[in-house]
Amino acid sequence: MADIRESNFWQSLIKKIAKILLKNVGVRTNPPTHNQHVVPHAEGWAIKGEGNERYTAIYKYQDDAIERAKDIAQNYGSDVIIHRKDGTIRDRIGYG
Repeated sequence: MADIRESNFWQSLIKKIAKILLKNVGVRTNPPTHNQHVVPHAEGWAIKGEGNERYTAIYKYQDDAIERAKDIAQNYGSDVIIHRKDGTIRDRIGYG
């Protein structure tokens, strides 16, 4: 019985190390969440899918960006994360 526990320990440890190494070289190790972030942008406010490099859309007003982000999040059963002008999170709306 001890051999099985020791084997499980080493397998778990190797998986954790591999995940850390992959993450450090830019490989996504978790499935995408489809969460939508409403973030400050030079032209007003933008929607950015979690983990994406590009913006989904840019709006002049935060309220407009939030409404569109809600539609997208509802379709995916994910969350809308709303940021303040300084980038900190002010609210989270869940649809999952």
